[in-house]
Amino acid sequence: MKFGAAFALLSSFVSTALAVSLIVPGAVWTDTSGTKIQAHGGHVIKVGTTFYWLGYSNAAGIRPNIYTSTDLMNWTHFGIASTAVSAMYRPKFVSSGGKWYIWGQINREIVTLVAPGSTPLSTAYTLTGSPQLLPPDARSFSDIGVFVDDNGLNYFLSSADSNNIQINNINAGTPITIGTRVADIGGSLEAPGLFKSSGGIYYLIMSQKTGWRADPDKVYWATALAGPWQGGTDIVPEAVNTYNSQNSAELVIKGTSMTSYIFLGDAWDSTGSDASNYEWLPIAVSDSAHTLTLQNHAMWTVNPTTGVVTSTGFANTTFAAADAIVGGSAIVKKRAVHNINSSSNVTFTNVVGRGDKQWVSFQYTVSNVTAGEAHVSVNGGAPVNLSQLNSRAGHYSTVPVALSLKQGSNTLTFGATAADGQDFEAHLEGIQVFDDY
Repeated sequence: MKFGAAFALLSSFVSTALAVSLIVPGAVWTDTSGTKIQAHGGHVIKVGTTFYWLGYSNAAGIRPNIYTSTDLMNWTHFGIASTAVSAMYRPKFVSSGGKWYIWGQINREIVTLVAPGSTPLSTAYTLTGSPQLLPPDARSFSDIGVFVDDNGLNYFLSSADSNNIQINNINAGTPITIGTRVADIGGSLEAPGLFKSSGGIYYLIMSQKTGWRADPDKVYWATALAGPWQGGTDIVPEAVNTYNSQNSAELVIKGTSMTSYIFLGDAWDSTGSDASNYEWLPIAVSDSAHTLTLQNHAMWTVNPTTGVVTSTGFANTTFAAADAIVGGSAIVKKRAVHNINSSSNVTFTNVVGRGDKQWVSFQYTVSNVTAGEAHVSVNGGAPVNLSQLNSRAGHYSTVPVALSLKQGSNTLTFGATAADGQDFEAHLEGIQVFDDY
């Protein structure tokens, strides 16, 4: 199914924008106007009590796109930062000398935009300076990142075309420029993101060079930016391929109760299009072992003041698949429904809704993730593939999706369809309907 047609169907499931109360990795996220968020390859910064999310929008000509939030869940679209550029990948904010800049990669060079005022919010960023290559030997590069150390100094991260990750100073002139090289880290790696733990350890997260296909992101560490850099360990088990995502940046929340570290990843589709979603997860940091581990929560939240991450205890109603209406060739075994395919389905009745969007979590597995799709129909409407609602669909046994439920009783029908006549079936444990969206 083409994305445009799928999104038209999706609109019948997702109604007008409501306040979001949970972070759901891989799901389709919408802004406060109800429009799908387009901020790929970017990062999030915090100024005062406001978070600013910068990324690029394919639909807008791969230009830098800005959103704002106070809670990391409800994002307001501010606008395209500049029409002076196009094909600018992985844009990043840099603050220097009272000015706000956007750095992004165009044609494997850094191109600089500057805001007219003293805040990062502007739709009138203008070009300044000349495109830049990497000192000291004028290397070109692809993916980029930025890092601000505790002393306020800015650093530039890049994936150089000579198959290395490089860290450079950022010169604080007008405009800012790429400065001297601080570290040169070997390996065929890209998508660099860097943060410093409360224990004073620098952690660098990078993916391997596999295009839009996800791979196990790697972790390196050092006690100084100049190195030596050690590691190369996986941030997750190799088999899960960073939960089908690629690192974009990291966010550190220094709260009143704890410091939390957040992995900001892109859940790319096969071409990196606007159908791609986002995979944000908390990071468990062990300074003693020098390891990072992504905490695989299907849904979670973080308090931006205290820094406390919550991943359980969200109010919901559980419906067991064995208690639902089982149709066709599907059969009940040990409280689950098996053999769900194109000739069978499972229908849940009397699902009480509030008359707006709610998270509904489907607890299911499939026989072969590449051989077909599971789908859902609400109140007899056209079925929509769960992968159109959450890019984790089929890969993990817990898949929350946003559905628009009418007030009162609803009927949800779960089914599965094989691709090109392949042998495919799903096994459904049940669903959970959450009170919150």
